[in-house]
Amino acid sequence: MSTKPQNFISALRAVCFQTARTLKAELGASVTAGAALALLLQTLPAHAEGPAYRTHLAGVTPFADPRQRVPTTQAPWSAIGRVQTELGSRCTGFLISPVLVETAAHCLWLTQPHRFVQPTSVHFLRAYSGDKFTAHARVVRFIVPPGYKPNQESESAGFDHATLVLDHPIARPDEVFHISTTPDDIKPDMPVVLGGYEQNMPDVITADLHCHMTGLTRDRGGNLLFSHDCAGTHGSSGAPLLYQDASGWHVLGVQVLASSAHAGGQAVPLLNSRSGTSEDPQ
Repeated sequence: MSTKPQNFISALRAVCFQTARTLKAELGASVTAGAALALLLQTLPAHAEGPAYRTHLAGVTPFADPRQRVPTTQAPWSAIGRVQTELGSRCTGFLISPVLVETAAHCLWLTQPHRFVQPTSVHFLRAYSGDKFTAHARVVRFIVPPGYKPNQESESAGFDHATLVLDHPIARPDEVFHISTTPDDIKPDMPVVLGGYEQNMPDVITADLHCHMTGLTRDRGGNLLFSHDCAGTHGSSGAPLLYQDASGWHVLGVQVLASSAHAGGQAVPLLNSRSGTSEDPQ
């Protein structure tokens, strides 16, 4: 299904009372609806400030930034959206069915008080661009692999992904990504692309369109990860690492880590020999 673009601020006004209840549950403090709305408006994206950021972004080589803005109305970017919580955190996500979104699990983790956010405080804005988006949905529950340990990221990064269940369909079946690629299909030097809502461009999708797989690696717990040389920084977490062939676009993995010293990062494979998920432990 398709819906008309909406104004982001208007959509958030409609959930300010729920936000007040969520903040009370998350922070243990009473918050009025007006204060909740003020907080939400403060968390709206600042427009990009541009090149000043490019000298210190993780995952991006200084002074050699290949990322460019891409149109959210066109495939494959139209199946990507912004994952945002009512506490202000933001990441990237992508549709794998009309009601399922894949993202990075660490985007849903609260370092204080050491637990995942409430599912209903998470929103997905499909094809978000500026103050408009194709569709909006609230998350009703999410699923995280049981092997993921947020406080032991280096040992469990290979499980750092989450499946979000939306409260209603926001796409047709032919408008979403279908997961079929396994680690056996991955070859070094495969051409790939990576794009998401990144730190210095949080309200548009920017992408590296000319990068490559560099190999397979493992976290300290022995879990498989894909390595790539795509430029992508904070905020790209949860974005799909994509490959295109004659049959269309394919998701290779979910972006979870950016290099601290140069362009590149690591992604979690969605089809892996080690399987199994469990519900969010709320």
